[in-house]
Amino acid sequence: MKKSVKPKFDKDLFKRSVQYNVRTLYRKTMEEATDRQIFTAVAYAIKDQVVDDWMETQKRYEEEDPKIVYYMSMEFLMGRALGNMVINLGADKEVRSALEEMGLDLNVIEDQEPDAALGNGGLGRLAACFLDSLSTLGYAAYGCGIRYRYGMFKQQIRDGYQREVPDDWLSDGNPFELRRPEYTKTVKFGGYVSYHTDENGRGIFTQEDYQSVKAIPYDLPIVGYGNGIVNTLRIWDAEPVQCFQLDSFDKGDYRKAVEQENLARNIVEVLYPNDNHYAGKELRLKQQYFFISASVQEAVDKFMRSHEDIHDFPKKVTFQLNDTHPTVAIAELMRVLMDDYGLPWDEAWNITTQTCAYTNHTIMSEALEKWPIELFSRLLPRVYQIIEEINRRFIEEIKKTYDGTGVDVQEKIRKMAIIYDGQVKMAHLAIVSGYSVNGVARLHTEILKKQELKDFYEMMPGKFNNKTNGITQRRFLLHANPLLAQWVTAHVGSEWITDLSRLSGLKVYADDPKAQAEFMNIKYQNKVRLAQYIQEHNGITVDSRSIFDVQVKRLHEYKRQLLNILHVMYLYNKIKDNPDIDMIPRTFIFGAKAAAGYQNAKLTIKLINSVADVVNNDADVRNRIKVVFIEDYRVSNAEIIFAASDVSEQISTASKEASGTGNMKFMLNGALTIGTMDGANVEIVEEVGEENAFIFGLSADEVIRYENYGGYDPNQIFNNDPDVRRVLMQLINGTYSPDNPELFRPLYNSLLNTLSTAKADTYFILKDFRSYAEAQQKVEDYYRDQKSWAKSAILNVASSGKFSADRTIQEYVDDIWHLDKVTR
Repeated sequence: MKKSVKPKFDKDLFKRSVQYNVRTLYRKTMEEATDRQIFTAVAYAIKDQVVDDWMETQKRYEEEDPKIVYYMSMEFLMGRALGNMVINLGADKEVRSALEEMGLDLNVIEDQEPDAALGNGGLGRLAACFLDSLSTLGYAAYGCGIRYRYGMFKQQIRDGYQREVPDDWLSDGNPFELRRPEYTKTVKFGGYVSYHTDENGRGIFTQEDYQSVKAIPYDLPIVGYGNGIVNTLRIWDAEPVQCFQLDSFDKGDYRKAVEQENLARNIVEVLYPNDNHYAGKELRLKQQYFFISASVQEAVDKFMRSHEDIHDFPKKVTFQLNDTHPTVAIAELMRVLMDDYGLPWDEAWNITTQTCAYTNHTIMSEALEKWPIELFSRLLPRVYQIIEEINRRFIEEIKKTYDGTGVDVQEKIRKMAIIYDGQVKMAHLAIVSGYSVNGVARLHTEILKKQELKDFYEMMPGKFNNKTNGITQRRFLLHANPLLAQWVTAHVGSEWITDLSRLSGLKVYADDPKAQAEFMNIKYQNKVRLAQYIQEHNGITVDSRSIFDVQVKRLHEYKRQLLNILHVMYLYNKIKDNPDIDMIPRTFIFGAKAAAGYQNAKLTIKLINSVADVVNNDADVRNRIKVVFIEDYRVSNAEIIFAASDVSEQISTASKEASGTGNMKFMLNGALTIGTMDGANVEIVEEVGEENAFIFGLSADEVIRYENYGGYDPNQIFNNDPDVRRVLMQLINGTYSPDNPELFRPLYNSLLNTLSTAKADTYFILKDFRSYAEAQQKVEDYYRDQKSWAKSAILNVASSGKFSADRTIQEYVDDIWHLDKVTR
């Protein structure tokens, strides 16, 4: 087939479009328009040029009929779209130039765009990176998720506490989305299942007396870099089947009159509703089934619009389930194939088990989703029937495999059944029913095979594989750090933008004094940029020549932000004991959201801010330590943070972090890792060398050994290490909370648990404290030699080629999905 020639970006058309949009959207001249209105006008002008590529891509897909991956995820943490689109269109220079000619600044315009509130943490950001790579590599893909009205929440810090407020990111509309009502689907909840046989004796299952909502898709373009390929993120909004029941209203039943509207609105209101109560759990399950049912129905319908035989479905479609949240897709596909297309069980099962693949993102068993049978069966009665049958057949398979082998079959069933002890276990469903199970870092995958999923690995080893995560260099270097991106291109050419392994060419410059000086100057300019952000948003003046020591990620006890701030308290004590101590100034920067119902995580945020209040205002400190908590951590401020960081805090309890991708973003931007040998840190250290990182703490094997044999006694450390004892006592003696000395008692108890029989310090914070403090001293000592530090920083950038999402996606394609590459 003749390859089409992609037209160059039309600068004059773009300028005319911006002016036209301002006039027709707002009835204003360019001079009268607000910054936000100009952003919208520019966004529509860019979308106009993207839509042509989008339509051409879909046309090419129709002609070539490639296999499609549906990447199903509860989260897509996309960040701002405008800048990324402009870069991937290869139009950055032209757009900047056109706007400058109009008296406008692209950077100011980009700042008007709210971050799309479609995700929260690493899971969602990984999904966003994967979509970017799929388009850039030329593979047909849909991202499938939910169009959350308010995301998780917008974080405000008030008096040091996290306050959750709605993130009204859609208040001014989203200029990049397209509403696609022609693909509306109906999703059913509740009721009961009736059964009868038709004239051919075939059993017919029908869901009766159910509630339903309409799922309306909104499509967002995902632009590949420089190749004219545009894939689609399809996010589903919920609307009532019947907006307003006038007859109920007329009878005085006002609640029933708006019942359907409330159901629809609640489903798409927020990401991850607080599920520490029954109503929250129910809503979360509704959300999962809502977007999965709509996505599966449309995937099957789309296939059948251009194919005749449903049995060929796995040849052209694969579903990748991003963690356990979308696992209900397995039973839903079975339901559609059997109830809508009339297939018998074995044929439907054969299709389903060749279509669905599962990515596991957690080692911790408590994070593997389980649903109470009562809730699941009441909300999804037909889906539950199907899972019951999958479970029944799987138990028969266990018996067949292990009967007569000397293995305790009942114990195997207890550990492996999908439905057991009153719960539906979604990870078990995914493993039993999928054709691939992958971890997201080599260490993570090995722990799954040897620990959490050991029984499944022994029974079906061929399903298990590893796909170490990656990030997109287009956003996290080319867009986020233009100064470094230009420097890299000047030294190794621009091919790194689509082949990150080219960064290895920088290694020859690591010892070069001129390159070192240039690199450190770029880092300094990025630190000045972040310092300005901190001054503007926090009112704190930080020293751009200080070490920027950064921990930004979701707040969870296993990620050990508490260890970090306890160490800051320890350093503060050293200064108080010796006010003239020689210490390189250091700025400790935190950014994190804590789940609304996670009290210890929220209390850790309060502690960080309370320590900041004390340390930042103590004259004895003389600016040698500053503590900053960046409010509402998200993709757009993350880009500024990564570019400016000297030290990357990757200090999770070994064996707990599946992979991490923040560690890769820091590395790509020339920060040195201080971390445990956990998740992808292991592979990062392999690539860059342990001499260019600061590794501390227990190994994964040591942590697992402690856990298997009853933990350890943190009171021994408390009693024998006066520095640790002093820091912990400051949690409860009013040092950081004089008005309420008991405020941080729950954190103290979590570490020592003197009043409880429960395990203490389950994340080994005190066990690793001394090792961490020693590693932090090595950081300071090493930073004194700027040439050595610059060499290590350059080597971190040069060694980050493995950690591109392009590499990860190609491995998924080669080993799991077997997609067909499409070119334009």
